[in-house]
Amino acid sequence: MIDKFYKTNVLCIADKQRQHQIMNILQQLILTKEKTEKVDETFTNEVNLALTEQPSSLQMENTYIPELPNGTEDGQFLALDLGGTNFRAILLQLEHGNVIREEVKRYHIPDELRTGSGLKLFDFLAECLVDFVSEQDLEDVPLPLGFTFSFPMSHHSLDSGYLVTWTKTFNCPDVVNMDVVKLLQQSLEKYGHNHIEVMAILNDTTGTLVEGARIDNRTRIGIVLGTGSNACYVERADRVQHWETERHNEHHVIINIEWGAFGDNGSLDFLKTEFDRSLDLRSLLATSFTFEKYISGNYLGELVRTVLETLRDKKLFLTKAPPELFPLEWNFTSDLISLIEQDTIDGQQHRIKQILSDFGYEQRHYDDDDLATIQFVSALTSYRAAKLVSITTAIMLNRMDEEDITIAIDGSLYKHHPRMKTWLEDIIAERAPNKLFRLILAEDGSGKGAGLAAAIAVRVSKCRE
Repeated sequence: MIDKFYKTNVLCIADKQRQHQIMNILQQLILTKEKTEKVDETFTNEVNLALTEQPSSLQMENTYIPELPNGTEDGQFLALDLGGTNFRAILLQLEHGNVIREEVKRYHIPDELRTGSGLKLFDFLAECLVDFVSEQDLEDVPLPLGFTFSFPMSHHSLDSGYLVTWTKTFNCPDVVNMDVVKLLQQSLEKYGHNHIEVMAILNDTTGTLVEGARIDNRTRIGIVLGTGSNACYVERADRVQHWETERHNEHHVIINIEWGAFGDNGSLDFLKTEFDRSLDLRSLLATSFTFEKYISGNYLGELVRTVLETLRDKKLFLTKAPPELFPLEWNFTSDLISLIEQDTIDGQQHRIKQILSDFGYEQRHYDDDDLATIQFVSALTSYRAAKLVSITTAIMLNRMDEEDITIAIDGSLYKHHPRMKTWLEDIIAERAPNKLFRLILAEDGSGKGAGLAAAIAVRVSKCRE
């Protein structure tokens, strides 16, 4: 059985022998029915293993967030969003669950603090928070804080997260395996700001789910599909074995899947093409983040470049062009894929020609067959990414008792790729036929979601008291 996509998106070029040779090479990128079902079976198995604390490539981290926004959130809440060279301090004022005021200030983290002492880094974060609170004339007002910490961590409670490893441009080894909430709280206390209390720690994906639930109370899944990718969802509490704090008859809890690492244990090796292996070996984090390398914006452009380079080396693509013009590794970015896809939708090729021109190609260097090949490879790799995301998302949907569910998504690839949303909707509907669902854009979960998580934590704490 072949997808409708594969039937309607075909490579049509004048040179039929060349077309046949290219299709033989690209066949490995097609997700057959057998491969699709094997991905479904593998993901389901990895989810169940992780939830029962058995070896799995999925973390399935218990976030200890047992509720979602319900419209009763009132008051002022702080959010701290740390994930890159700049971080944000945010003040949210909520009234009946709605954001009626939002103040944001960005701070740059100096290079020496990102690669030096972690204690100094957290002192700097606290110092900036003190500055921010002072600007808002809230020095003595009790302020619950939600901390978005977009680095791998292990949760031990709603307000406890231990750093597993630094990523991106950070490397402060003295605080690895330490509770980052305690580090921030201790730094705040150094400045005499005991009125700021870190109530919840989360990542941007969890924040996306929480912010999505504020927009639409049917939201049960949060996905980030941008430079990187991850997902979380609302799981039945009785299915979750890992629970370090005392249980309080929770019915549900948000589970952070950390699906970027899905397949790091070899369980997805049946999907790997020669192009995937080549990309992986040249990546900064070789042999890890397997699933993310199939689906995220950080890798999609390089994957297309790798495929096209293979076709060029086999004298099947850009045969009239000087080889030195071909884009260098990691120089063909995913935003270019979105432009190429827009040309495909519009039945045009002017964006592709502009891209080639930007790389130094002249019209005499390529022909219509080359342009069609670029469009086809971009579509084939993009659709594979959409299908893999859809398979795993449909599994989350099918695990839930609710029949009407909203999926909150954020991220540059989702927002800018012109066919991504439509593909996701179509494939998920096919794989979860008994569910009514919709996709909504929930922007800034790392900011608003963190503030909302703090509000939820306050409500939960009062109920338990």
